[in-house]
Amino acid sequence: MPYFDAASAAPLHPVARQALLAALDEGWADPARLHREGRRARLLLDAAREAAAEAVGCRPDELSFTSSGTRAVHSGISGALAGRRRVGRHLAVSAVEHSSVLHSAADHESRGGTVTEVPVDRSGAVDPAAYGAALREDTALACLQSANHEVGTLQPVAEVAGLCREAGVPLLVDAAQSLGLEPVPGGWSLLAASAHKWGGPAGVGLLAVRKGVRFAVQGPADERESGRAAGFEDIPAIVAAAASLRAVRAEAAAESVRLSALVDRIRSRVPVLVPDVEVVGDPVRRLPHLVTFSCLYVDGETLLHELDRAGFSVSSGSSCTSSTLTPSHVLKAMGVLSEGNVRVSLPTGTTEEDVDRFLDVLPGAVAGVREKLGAPAAAAPAAAPAASLVVDALGRRCPIPVIELAKVIGEVPVGGTVTVLSDDEAARLDIPAWCAMREQEYVGEEPADRGSAYVVRRLS
Repeated sequence: MPYFDAASAAPLHPVARQALLAALDEGWADPARLHREGRRARLLLDAAREAAAEAVGCRPDELSFTSSGTRAVHSGISGALAGRRRVGRHLAVSAVEHSSVLHSAADHESRGGTVTEVPVDRSGAVDPAAYGAALREDTALACLQSANHEVGTLQPVAEVAGLCREAGVPLLVDAAQSLGLEPVPGGWSLLAASAHKWGGPAGVGLLAVRKGVRFAVQGPADERESGRAAGFEDIPAIVAAAASLRAVRAEAAAESVRLSALVDRIRSRVPVLVPDVEVVGDPVRRLPHLVTFSCLYVDGETLLHELDRAGFSVSSGSSCTSSTLTPSHVLKAMGVLSEGNVRVSLPTGTTEEDVDRFLDVLPGAVAGVREKLGAPAAAAPAAAPAASLVVDALGRRCPIPVIELAKVIGEVPVGGTVTVLSDDEAARLDIPAWCAMREQEYVGEEPADRGSAYVVRRLS
C-alpha cells in the first residue's frame, strides 16, 4: 500500500532501525555516570551529537536533543524571548508557521507580549521586505520555517536572516520539513527539527542555539542537554535519529531529483485528469517530495477515505477533515481553495509505478465523491430573468455552500448576483477561491442574522 504522507511522518529508515537495535544493547546506561556502561553510553551520545551538528551546520555544543520537534520549538521560542526580555516583548512570525510556533506565539501574547504575523502570497511565501518591515526596536525574536509543511513552498530564509541580522534580531528557523532533504540557508540563530520527519524514530527533536544568542531556559533547571531538555536522554532513539539523518542527507541529492520529477508529474497531470482542481504552492521554489491540490465540490474527508480504500495514504488541510470545521490556517493565509484538499508527500523509495497508479485512481475517486454530493457535472445553464438569487446553505458544511452556488450561478443574467448564506468558516475562503477559478466576481461578505452573506456577481 503506497504511503504518501511522509510530511507527517516518514517511514523508519533502514539505517535508523539498525542503529536503534545496536544502541539498545550498548546505550541503555546513564551517560552522566563514570562507570564503563555510562562511559559507553556517553560515547554514543557524543557521537550522535557530532553527526547531527554536522548535518545541521552548527557546533556540537550548540545542539541539544529534545523529546520532539514541538518541544524544540516551544523551548527555543520561550528561551529566546526570556533571554531578550530587556530588548522587548515583540515576536514576529509568518502566517503559515507550524502550529507549534503559532501556539507559542499565542501563549506569549496571553502573557502580555505582542505578536506580528507576516502575511504570505498565494504561493505561501513571505515577502522579505514585508518581513523586514515587521521587525521593530522591541522585537525580541523572529520565526520563519524553512519550508511549508502543507504546500511545500520554500521560504526566503537567507534574505530574511540578513534583514534580522541588520536589525539585531535573532531568527529561529523551523527546519522540520527540509532538514533531511537539503541544507538550511545560513544566517539563523536558532533551529528546530524533528527526527520522525526524515525517517528517524518519533520522540527525538533537535534544538540548536548559536553561541552568542541570549537564551534563558524556562522552567526548572536540569543538568542535561545544556539545561534545555530536562530528563534522561533516550540514547538509542537519539543514535538512530542521528544515523538516519546522516544517511538521508547522503542520499538527498539523487533522491531529491528523482522525487521532484515524480511530483512534477503529479502537478502537471492532476489538472488534466480532474476538472476544477487548483494546485497550490510554489511550483519552483518548493520541497522536492510534496504537492498539494484542492478539488472543487469535494468533501475532503470522504475523498481521503476513498483514496485510502484504493490503497493510498494521503493527508489534507481541508476543513472537511477537521473536528473544528475550520480550514487549514496555511490555506487560509494563502487565500486558496481549501475544500477537497489533498497533500501528497512521497517518502524515499517511491516508485514511478506507485505515482502512475495514484493518477489512475484519483479521477474516479473525485468523480465518485462529487456524484454523492450532487455537484454540478457541466457548465451552468443559460441565464434566466432573475436579477439576483439567495442560496440558503446555513447549517451545511463544506463543500455544500460552493456546490449550491455553482448550481444556480447560471440562473442569473450576466451582471446579476447570487448571495450565499452560510455559517461555515470554510465558505469565507472557498467562495472567493471558486470565483477566481470560475472567473466570476466576488463582491464581498455582508453580515446576516446567522452566519454571513457572501455575494457573487456573474461575469460570464
